Amino acid sequence: MPVGRRGRGKLIAVRFRDRAEAGRALAGELQHLRSDDAVVLALPRGGVPVAAEVARGLDAPLDVLLVRKLGVPGHEELAFGAVASGGVRVLVDPVVADARLDARTIEAATEAARAELERREQLYRAGRAPVDAGGRTAVIVDDGLATGATMRAAVQAVRALGADRVVVAVPVAAPETARALRDVADDVVVVLTPTPFLAVGSWYADFEPVADDEVRRLLA
Repeated sequence: MPVGRRGRGKLIAVRFRDRAEAGRALAGELQHLRSDDAVVLALPRGGVPVAAEVARGLDAPLDVLLVRKLGVPGHEELAFGAVASGGVRVLVDPVVADARLDARTIEAATEAARAELERREQLYRAGRAPVDAGGRTAVIVDDGLATGATMRAAVQAVRALGADRVVVAVPVAAPETARALRDVADDVVVVLTPTPFLAVGSWYADFEPVADDEVRRLLA
């Protein structure tokens, strides 16, 4: 179960020990999907350990869905959009406008991101064909949601792959982001929606980066 931080004798926050524990907690919230012929799609790299536990809990196949954030030049942590496998791109129009990004800058960032997606697909899949999501319930898993730009691209990509139903599933999310994603996904399942949200990593005791070798091991 998630662990708490205590102050003056009372529980003041809830955190997951690590991504595996978060995945087990999330799997418990998704048991209603066990009979839905579901496929679990992880957003690498942080979403893979979470999704591995969800796939075990649902007795469902596990695969990766490759999505890459588009960062504002000079402020890459600020996402102005995201791209996903299959040529999908989502732009966050208010960020594009505020940052005054022109078409050339957007296209350059998009092409660089797509090249990295192709590299990672070869690295993670090791020649394996993608799991077919056509006509199935696709459960898209990440370790958390902040702005949701990456997840929006993921939902659109999975719909393009022919999924019958798309479920967004994460251990922790900003409340407003979780609400907004209900406009594009068929369902949004979140274990924690804390206020104030702060950042995804704030809700994990261990939020170390996930190595490529770990992603390959879990997928294999």
